[in-house]
Amino acid sequence: MRYRPLGKGSLTVSEISFGTWLTVGASVERTRATACVHAALDHGITLFDTANMYGAGGAERVLGEALRMSGRSRDQYLIATKVFNPVGDEPDRGLSAAQIVMQLDRSLERLGTDYIDLYQCHRYDKETPLEETLEALDRTVKSGKVRSIGLSEWPVEKIIAASDLTTANHWTPMTSSQPQYSLLWRKPEAAVFDACCEHGLGNIVYGPLAQGVLTGKYKPGQPPPADSRAANPKTNFTMETLGRKFRSDFLLAAVEQLNPIAADLGLTMTQLALAWVLRRVEVSSAIVGASRPEQLGDSVSGSGIALPEEALARIDAVLDAAVLR
Repeated sequence: MRYRPLGKGSLTVSEISFGTWLTVGASVERTRATACVHAALDHGITLFDTANMYGAGGAERVLGEALRMSGRSRDQYLIATKVFNPVGDEPDRGLSAAQIVMQLDRSLERLGTDYIDLYQCHRYDKETPLEETLEALDRTVKSGKVRSIGLSEWPVEKIIAASDLTTANHWTPMTSSQPQYSLLWRKPEAAVFDACCEHGLGNIVYGPLAQGVLTGKYKPGQPPPADSRAANPKTNFTMETLGRKFRSDFLLAAVEQLNPIAADLGLTMTQLALAWVLRRVEVSSAIVGASRPEQLGDSVSGSGIALPEEALARIDAVLDAAVLR
C-alpha cells in the first residue's frame, strides 16, 4: 500500500480507503463486516469512510466497534464521517451550527471515539449561510473533536467560496473533497479537480469501480452473479440511480473491451480501474467497499501501479462513447 497527503492538511491517507456505504451496518451482517474492516487494516488501509446516515447510524456503530476490536491503537487509522442528510426517520438535517454540534456528538457516540479525523459536509446546504457552516466547523476543530474538515459533492463555485471565506476569516480550511470518479464518470476533471488543487483540497473519490461494473463481473445480456450488488435488492437500486444506468448493455459492452487491455498489462480489471483513478495527482485516495474480506486483496493491489501512456490511449478509445464528462 502506498500513502498520499490529503491536500495541504496534516493527514496522510492510504491510496485505497475502505467505505461503508450500503454494506457495513446494512446489507452485510455484523460478523462479516467486522472481518472486512480487519482485513482492510491488515492490507495497510488507514482511512475508513462512513456517514451518519449510512444504515441509519448502523454503519458508524459497526465500524467503530470493529476498529476497537482490531486491537490497533487509535493513531493507526483515520475515521472519516459525514453530516447533512437525515439519519433514518429523524427529521433533523442540514449544516446549521446547531445541527453540526448535535450530529457530531451523536457520531462520536456511535463510533465510540473521542475525535473524528475528517468531518465532511455530505452535500451543500442551500438553506444555511455558508459562513454559519464554516464557522461551526472551525469550532469543532478548535474543540478537539475534529482534526480536519471536508466536503462531498459540492458545486465547484461553493468549493471556491468556502476556501475564500475560511481564508478571510482565519477559520479552519477544507482539506478534502469527495466526488464520484471513475473510468466511466469523469465529471470532476472538468473543474472540481482544478479548484481543489488551487485551494489545497485533496480528493477522496467514491465509486472508482462504478458500482462494481469495472470489475468485469457483469456481462451484457446476462443476469448478474447471485452474490453481486446488482442481485441484492438492498443494494442494486444505486446502480440505476447514481447518475446513470450502470448495468445497461451498451455500457457493459464497452467495459468488456477493457479486458484485453488489462490482460496485456498483467492486471485484473479491478487493478486497472483503480490504477487509472490514482494516476491523477489530485486524487489522494479511492474508496472501495467489500462484502467479503477476500475482495480487498485485489483492490489494494491497485495501489502503486503506473499505467503506460499507450494503455491510457487504448482505454480512452474503447470507452469514448460510454464516458460521462
